[in-house]
Amino acid sequence: MAKANSSFSEVQIARRIKEGRGQGHGKDYIPWLTVQEVPSAGRSHRIYSHKTGRVHHLLSDLELAVFLSLEWESSVLDIREQFPLLPSDTRQIAIDSGIKHPAIRGVDQVMSTDFLVDC
Repeated sequence: MAKANSSFSEVQIARRIKEGRGQGHGKDYIPWLTVQEVPSAGRSHRIYSHKTGRVHHLLSDLELAVFLSLEWESSVLDIREQFPLLPSDTRQIAIDSGIKHPAIRGVDQVMSTDFLVDC
């Protein structure tokens, strides 16, 4: 069952980093978010990749369609889904863009991108 709370405390963020979430390549990569952890009224998918040798966690039908295209593209070497954009990197982007960094109860939140692809 998915958790209803989608924000993370500093302790939870540190724990995920220590667990290796969002780190590694190929079969050793662990996504920042898994389908079990994200509340959704839509459909999610767990699908095995022969290219990476592991199960991928996809949060929508659109992510599945993109994943299948990437899986069959010969120039793609690695597919990492739910890749974290850590506040240590995104704070400066927010400052340079003149926007406020996303925070919940004073904790800068980790954003994620659907895919990081190596070609």
